[in-house]
Amino acid sequence: MIRATDVFNTSRIFTLFTRELGRVDALAQGSRRLKSPFENGLDLLSVCDIVLLRKSGDSLDLLTEAMLVERFGSLRHNLPAMFAGCYVAELLNDLTHSYDPHPKLFEAAVITLRNMTDPELLRRRVLRFELAMLRELGLMPSLDHCVHCGSESAIAQASDRVAFGLAVGGVLCRDCRNGQPHVATLTRSTLELFGHLSRPGQEWRQAGSFRDEAAARDVMSAVICHLLGRRPRMHRYLHGEAIG
Repeated sequence: MIRATDVFNTSRIFTLFTRELGRVDALAQGSRRLKSPFENGLDLLSVCDIVLLRKSGDSLDLLTEAMLVERFGSLRHNLPAMFAGCYVAELLNDLTHSYDPHPKLFEAAVITLRNMTDPELLRRRVLRFELAMLRELGLMPSLDHCVHCGSESAIAQASDRVAFGLAVGGVLCRDCRNGQPHVATLTRSTLELFGHLSRPGQEWRQAGSFRDEAAARDVMSAVICHLLGRRPRMHRYLHGEAIG
């Protein structure tokens, strides 16, 4: 459950990111009543089983039943975790399309929201989710070869610093960097941290330094802003003391 909007006197429109259907907008009639037929089944940032009545044309689908499956306790008791959860929900809402299912992305979102209890790993978990989301949507940045010419040796032979094209989405060799707009310079250790964060395993927990983590956060924020064409509403909470 990633978004809710009050409509009329007793109803809400909910946006859900579902395993089988992808992002769905549905009307839940009577969900604002004190004795709602949905009870606690429509909590934001929770997982629920739903019954959905598909409508034709431009009509909203109708949500007829909802049963709570999982509520993430850390989001209720930890403000930075709540901010991070809202950011995850915003990305799911703004970067996906209606009725375009991505089961792996659904699982990645649930795992991320479930494991936000450790404040030391919170920033990295958000980065890990962003990379998983970009991979699933076909937008994953190139980390091991030049995004422009495809060269791997030029990246491997580069010095301690590597060019990263924010607009083109990946690392650039020395020959391809010239003339490219919006280029950031990453240390090799920051690039390696991105690699650990994007792969399975536990290395991402210890890899890199706090400086590498901060640099990775800045680069990922720039990539997300480029894809959306604007700054996410929750973006400012990913910098400073809100998360980290």
